[in-house]
Amino acid sequence: MTTHWLPGDFEHPLRVDVVAGIHLRPISPDDLAIDMPAVMGNQPMLWAKYGDAWGWPPEDMSAEADREDLARHAREMVTHESFNYAILPADESALYGCIYIDPAEPAVGPGGPVADVSFWVTADAPAGLGDTVREYVPAWLAREWPFQTVRYPFGELG
Repeated sequence: MTTHWLPGDFEHPLRVDVVAGIHLRPISPDDLAIDMPAVMGNQPMLWAKYGDAWGWPPEDMSAEADREDLARHAREMVTHESFNYAILPADESALYGCIYIDPAEPAVGPGGPVADVSFWVTADAPAGLGDTVREYVPAWLAREWPFQTVRYPFGELG
């Protein structure tokens, strides 16, 4: 299903350098081998943040359930329903976290698209990466995305 949340000619970024050695790219089912340990290794933190709203990630999440979730994210990015960017080292040998960009309610305000954005960084990510991502995301969204308003419902900037 295609959405009218974003302008029809908008093309989402496919790879973005955050700082030297760290980049973002759309997550895919092929990332299961790095996603599963990152998510389950940080499950209590992620559940405390997202559990009430999303019911994710459950303590007993299987690899198959994770792969299905990653496939859904990949499909939704193609149709611009929502976006999930992986935070990765240059060699993509680990997942350091994710950035979620979703339509808000309402998805389009009087001045244009409205996004709800959330992100997380693993406990074992390089020192300072959480602060770097916190500074980077609002500037990146302002520079490269067509949003009129960006909200952070999970308090990342608070």
